[in-house]
Amino acid sequence: MLFTTPTFVAFLAITLIFFYVLPKPARRYLLLTASLVFYMAWKAKFVLLLLTLITTDYFAALWIVHKEGKARRIALLVSLTANIGFLGYFKYTNFLRDIVGFQPVDIILPLGISFHTFQSISYVIDVYRGEQPAITSYLDYALFVSFFPQLVAGPIVRAKEFFHDYFNWGPPTAEEWQRGFAMILTGFIKKLVFADQFALAADRYFIDPRAIHGILPAWTASIAFALQIFFDFSGYTDIAIGVALLFGFHFPENFRRPYLAASITEFWHRWHMTLSGWLRDYVYISLGGNRKGKLRTYANLLMTMLIGGLWHGASWNFVIWGGYHGLVLSIERVVWGRGEHRGIIRIPLAMLTFLIATVGWVFFRAKTLNAAIYVIGQMFAGRNFGISMLSSVQVHLAVAALIVALAEEYNVILTQLAQAPAWARTIAAVLALFAIELFTATDRSIPFVYFQF
Repeated sequence: MLFTTPTFVAFLAITLIFFYVLPKPARRYLLLTASLVFYMAWKAKFVLLLLTLITTDYFAALWIVHKEGKARRIALLVSLTANIGFLGYFKYTNFLRDIVGFQPVDIILPLGISFHTFQSISYVIDVYRGEQPAITSYLDYALFVSFFPQLVAGPIVRAKEFFHDYFNWGPPTAEEWQRGFAMILTGFIKKLVFADQFALAADRYFIDPRAIHGILPAWTASIAFALQIFFDFSGYTDIAIGVALLFGFHFPENFRRPYLAASITEFWHRWHMTLSGWLRDYVYISLGGNRKGKLRTYANLLMTMLIGGLWHGASWNFVIWGGYHGLVLSIERVVWGRGEHRGIIRIPLAMLTFLIATVGWVFFRAKTLNAAIYVIGQMFAGRNFGISMLSSVQVHLAVAALIVALAEEYNVILTQLAQAPAWARTIAAVLALFAIELFTATDRSIPFVYFQF
């Protein structure tokens, strides 16, 4: 059930109406039922896998708080084994079979498995560390894992964030209703107007890069994908955050204009922030962080990003993508330390950072390692200039996006719009709907990029 379809809009409207009509004690049953129906709309049988992991982690956390010593570690190990085991089987079996030379088998990747397993793992580890009390109600815990706005593609919500709102629930204020609907509309624009437009350019090239030679098509197609994946994923999370807000839940920010970052370090502080935080807290720090000397710090950064790459996908392309980012992070730590860049120097550094990130996205988008290597070769050693893969409409959209990002970064336009009278906000909403109608790239529904993870 895609967020940008009439089916989801109807589903959301019905769920909201019943949520606020029903008495408060019945609302958790409604939300859990709606969340399971939302998940089963894709493939109903995989709800059994979801419920199996929910049940395992629920009892593992209770076991941890009621036992001591070795028994607690066994409960943690059972939880980690279940989550990583299922994730490993569905996501990495064919990758491992390919490495050892076996034929791939037909395995369907359950929707959202990378996200809900990481969310569950963080809960059990936090309980083990004494940073999160175990949830005693099975229904409450099941709702935390399966809550439909973030179930499929995040953001990765921590238990303390979800249950703070759950146990201290209050209806959204008028300002929160406005902000929720505004975020949903913004997400629709990002997906339908921007992401899908840039997908046309990226797909036309990456479907067969060897058919289109030249430096310019390689660069413009890669830039198109860089823009596509940002608008696609940040659009999804805007909708998720907005929908959650309508139900009275405050999800964490997941994107903060990452392409304005002046370093790859800063980029990861702005891109997929809930995953970055997860990798920092449960991988990087667990490996020792920066507490064991510089060489160990660099090794930990590299290992963390390699795991982050593998989390995204089971192929050498994602391993290289993760290692590439880990290497750049380590180089930046050597050259600049952890300092921030301020002033006019941010402009060239932001341009350089965007190009570095764009090169990395080639491995993310290309179908095979050989295709990625070919595209990189064209970008840096192409024998002819070629033609741009971006149309004039797409170029104008990119320029408009940059202007809006700069305005939002420095609180020039959007803050004033948020404080504008109702008639001004209404006009802005009408214009946004007009833009969706005018610039939507295709009549068919294009799945969100992160659905494959």
